[in-house]
Amino acid sequence: MKFSIGGSLKLAFRPWVEGLENIPERGPAILASNHLSFSDSFFLPAVLDRKVTFIAKAEYFTAPGVKGRLTAAFFKGVGQLPVDRSGARGAGEAAIKAGIQVVESGGLFGIYPEGTRSPDGRLYRGKPGGLARVALATGAPVIPVAMIDTEKIQPPGQVVPKLMRPGIRIGKPLDFSRYQGMDGDRFILRSVTDEVMYEIMKLSGQEYVDVYATAAKRQIADEAKARAEEAKRDRKQAAAGNENGTERSDA
Repeated sequence: MKFSIGGSLKLAFRPWVEGLENIPERGPAILASNHLSFSDSFFLPAVLDRKVTFIAKAEYFTAPGVKGRLTAAFFKGVGQLPVDRSGARGAGEAAIKAGIQVVESGGLFGIYPEGTRSPDGRLYRGKPGGLARVALATGAPVIPVAMIDTEKIQPPGQVVPKLMRPGIRIGKPLDFSRYQGMDGDRFILRSVTDEVMYEIMKLSGQEYVDVYATAAKRQIADEAKARAEEAKRDRKQAAAGNENGTERSDA
């Protein structure tokens, strides 16, 4: 099913790719990518000959009915691995454990160091947990990946994607085996993560923001809420002014 889905995506969107030679023909590796769109986890596997396993919410695989079964089949077909992410800490530990299992079995493990999609197309600070811990626990090479223009194809909230060509740049493998077994050192975890994010920034050409994307999303949501409340107050004041004007006119 992976090949049928991948073939359909390549035929419809014709993604361009640079650096395919940096993906090993066999053996374990970690693909660390920026995250612009829901479709990133589909386009990257579509251009590779090998299976890439990403982490996905277990709910995608357990929904009832025909739609639920089709959704589960689709996510399995594109290499998504169900993980129970209930509870913030439990979610992280489950993802790390799953990633280590994929790598130790000789597979390709895909991960988004930002932890969530970029809210505005910029590149945000990588979280030091998942990526670095899987890399240091396994000694597997980390391959930086940049998705290009996927946010234009399927912006957040848009169900039907726009038909245009996305791009994928794959960088040279980064070797962190010198730190293997040091996954309990938070300074090492931070250093490894920052080095990977720097390589992703060079590949993608994105503006880098040294805050977490989750914090940026909260700020954007808070600002939008404040604007909505201000607009609501303005409408009330305008309505009150119109009512007073009408009363004076009647008098």
